[in-house]
Amino acid sequence: MTTAKPSTSKGGFHHSAGGHSAVGRRKTAVARVYMKTGSGEFTVNGKPFAEYFGRKTLQMVVMQPLETVGQKEKVDIFVNVKGGGPSGQAGAVQHGISRALLKVSDTFRAKLKPEGFLTRDARAVERKKYGRHKARKRPQYSKR
Repeated sequence: MTTAKPSTSKGGFHHSAGGHSAVGRRKTAVARVYMKTGSGEFTVNGKPFAEYFGRKTLQMVVMQPLETVGQKEKVDIFVNVKGGGPSGQAGAVQHGISRALLKVSDTFRAKLKPEGFLTRDARAVERKKYGRHKARKRPQYSKR
């Protein structure tokens, strides 16, 4: 019995074709970004970018680094993203795109760094402690 393996196709991306890859992270989401020169095609987990990130705010967050350096219609991007929710995934993709752009040209650093796109946002959900309802919420105080 043979089991079918899931497709690991990167949308026609090959390192030998002069592409760049990077990893972006946010909360518990991890995005693997593959970038090559092209016409502006953007695929996330096998779906078109606008279909995967339905909300306009998430689309805006993801596109910010490309618009900052003026590469929106000049590169094809393929992204594998997993973990977290929509907001965390959008932040991870943004971080990954920013890192991949640095590999395209180091001159982009001057524009990306002040905007904060190269900084990994370390904020994550704090773990629940024993004897507490949530991470910090205490049980109700009883005087007697």
